[in-house]
Amino acid sequence: MTKHGKKYRAALAKVDLEKEYSVREAIALAKETSITRFDATVEVHMRTALDPRQADQQVRDVVVLPHGLGKTIRVLVFAQGEGAAAARSAGADMVADDDETLKKIEGGMLDFDVAIATPDAMGRVGRLGRVLGPRGLMPNPKAGTVVSADDLPRAIKEAKAGRVEFRLDKTANIHVSVGKVSFSEDQLMDNFAALMNAVHKARPAGAKGDYIKRITLTTTMGPGIKVNPAETHKLEVTG
Repeated sequence: MTKHGKKYRAALAKVDLEKEYSVREAIALAKETSITRFDATVEVHMRTALDPRQADQQVRDVVVLPHGLGKTIRVLVFAQGEGAAAARSAGADMVADDDETLKKIEGGMLDFDVAIATPDAMGRVGRLGRVLGPRGLMPNPKAGTVVSADDLPRAIKEAKAGRVEFRLDKTANIHVSVGKVSFSEDQLMDNFAALMNAVHKARPAGAKGDYIKRITLTTTMGPGIKVNPAETHKLEVTG
């Protein structure tokens, strides 16, 4: 059993572990119980009723958070020719259009947060699957990270603005960051609302009964706070 420090125990004492809080109550409590000296990340963890082994019960989509994630997002683009030029002019932090860069990535150089590719570059990207896949960095059409050269400026802009991918993992959970503790309650409310609206919209055809069984809000190293799932339908984004 993990031993927690005095700060964590004091924070945990403020949380009613049996209660399902309203969204705003949970956000306020998450900010209050953050125990790190740095600006902690606010995370949402969802337990679903889905079976990840079933093809008709998969969840994978993206959402643009209205207030971003509170950090600089580094974007790498796999492209060639005109696509590579478009990526550079659109503000990509790195463009992989040569063998040298591809070899560096294959060797573990992963100084980026989002990878975007044009379709004509995917043949070369495929060999990087074992490096990019486990880290959730593999470009994918469903996640909106395989786009045409003409669409690169929009994709790069959205990625830097706070475009977040969410997906069902092998244990039927979804984990997403929605901002920083330094964000205002209203900013976190907007980001949470945008996320939950997208998650409910992405409900797969094979989902039965309660799609989202449990939602926990937490901060980096902070205690978990239960959120009432019934309150997360059609939340309003005001910002």
